[in-house]
Amino acid sequence: MLHVYGPHIFHTSNTRVWNYVNRFANFGPYVNRVKAVTWRGIFTLPINLLTINQFFGKTFSPDEAREFIAKTGDASITDPKNFEEQALRFVGRELYDAFLYNYTRKQWGCEPRELPASVLQRLPVRFNYDDNYFFDPHQGIPRDGYTAIVAKILSHPNIGVQLNTSFEQSMRHGFDHCFYTGAIDAFFDYKFGRLGYRTIYFERIDADGDYQGTAVINYPDSRFPYTRIHEHKHFTPWETHKKTVAFREYSKETEADDEPYYPKNLAPDQIRYKEYLDIASREKNLTMLGRLGSYRYLDMDKTIAEALAVVNEFIKRLRTLKT
Repeated sequence: MLHVYGPHIFHTSNTRVWNYVNRFANFGPYVNRVKAVTWRGIFTLPINLLTINQFFGKTFSPDEAREFIAKTGDASITDPKNFEEQALRFVGRELYDAFLYNYTRKQWGCEPRELPASVLQRLPVRFNYDDNYFFDPHQGIPRDGYTAIVAKILSHPNIGVQLNTSFEQSMRHGFDHCFYTGAIDAFFDYKFGRLGYRTIYFERIDADGDYQGTAVINYPDSRFPYTRIHEHKHFTPWETHKKTVAFREYSKETEADDEPYYPKNLAPDQIRYKEYLDIASREKNLTMLGRLGSYRYLDMDKTIAEALAVVNEFIKRLRTLKT
């Protein structure tokens, strides 16, 4: 079972979202344990007590490691203005150079100092030996894949689907409301220019046996042009396969015919997005949703939570109209 848009592990702290997706799928247990290849060796991510002790050749206790990293971090940075300052403040130069600097440059196609500090909030540092990449209590992989979930959601008599059909403004006619989850700049025909996105492409590897021994290995070392390799049979530990399929993942700037993945959200993008948001807010009967519609990085559970919240709001409005 291949994740054709890159690895997607469903994880959430929102019990309502977890219960919702479980209406449409049977989730198998899965814990994401990521490794990283650096010029100093292979380490476990996220940065945790094992990473720190191995990297620095120490045997720190949790409190000793916390004190050491506090001294290693740049205490002079009290109000981080960008990704690089945020990283240097929390983990210091050595860990930043080994795990974050080159990976970030490859992933985003720019210097880390050009990215907002908020990007680093997704990269925790732990002072224990927990190598579970996510904190969330609910984690898993749908046993029949994500396509089966979407198919079940859409299998409703009130839902019609048109495939291979580009959106046109004329499609809004005859409907009370339009919920748009495509790119907000495309909706307005790039009136203020294109927003910056990164896209991903993959290089497939077919092999016998076990290619890398785990699901995801990151490559923050500048010697490698790709950002990570994911081997898909490890995402389904309840299955057994003699052969294996892995993918090298590359990041690049999004061009006109590319699929946009990650909003870059650099300073010029933020200005341009506000212009789009302003005209969108003046549109009647229009709601922008999702990663592309709201120009934000959103995990699957956050996207679903926001969609459910919008549905609840519209149900309230309808009930009000009826009364």
